[in-house]
Amino acid sequence: MTLKETRILMGMPVTLEVVDPSASPALFAEIFGYFEYIDEKFSTYKDLSEISLINQNALAVEESSLDMQTVFRLAGEMKQRTGGYFDIHHAGRYDPSGLVKGWAISNAALRIREQGFENFYVEAGGDFQAVGVNSQGLPWRVGIRSPFNLHEIVKVLSIRDRGVATSGTSIRGQHIYNPLDPDPPADIVSLTVIGPDVYEADCLATAAFAMGRAGIAFIARQAGFEGYLIDAERQATFTSGFREYVLDD
Repeated sequence: MTLKETRILMGMPVTLEVVDPSASPALFAEIFGYFEYIDEKFSTYKDLSEISLINQNALAVEESSLDMQTVFRLAGEMKQRTGGYFDIHHAGRYDPSGLVKGWAISNAALRIREQGFENFYVEAGGDFQAVGVNSQGLPWRVGIRSPFNLHEIVKVLSIRDRGVATSGTSIRGQHIYNPLDPDPPADIVSLTVIGPDVYEADCLATAAFAMGRAGIAFIARQAGFEGYLIDAERQATFTSGFREYVLDD
């Protein structure tokens, strides 16, 4: 039995599909409940969320929850890994959204695996963690949308036990902050990263996009990760191992 459901959570569509026969509504309720918990804790739009209290100086990070402290620790590690291009602190406030989404997807997938499920995917706002195979026994298919036409798929990826994340301007406009340069990169419009885990893929995609054209070379240097960049002239640049994930290219 295949179960699939989409709910609007964290201000975006969140989808879970499980093809294992023992999938149940209770599992879906647990996973969607987890995303609701993440939203209540990390939303910068909720005045009483934990991250908002930190930004209001009403709560110290050292006195915050274990999950919050974990996110701040991971953010520090990612800032160092990306040479400062990934930074959750800017304009005097903390905004861990660029880390939390992928981290939440990854944690949700881990929860599902721990219950013995082997074939499923979790997707939130276009970022995926795909595990095992689909209902046809094949790797999951993930489309990369054109940043110029959201109804057009420019590449279809064949993904198994991998995460996929895309950063760009097509849906939310220019929202990616470059902590090392106040002028956002205007030469690229989309950058997709494939990696073992959607958490890392999402953070690296965000940082690489902020780097502009240099971002694809940065991804190429990350062991186990592949990238696909589309520039403002509609030209694509990709890493050497990207093609192995492309279906019928």
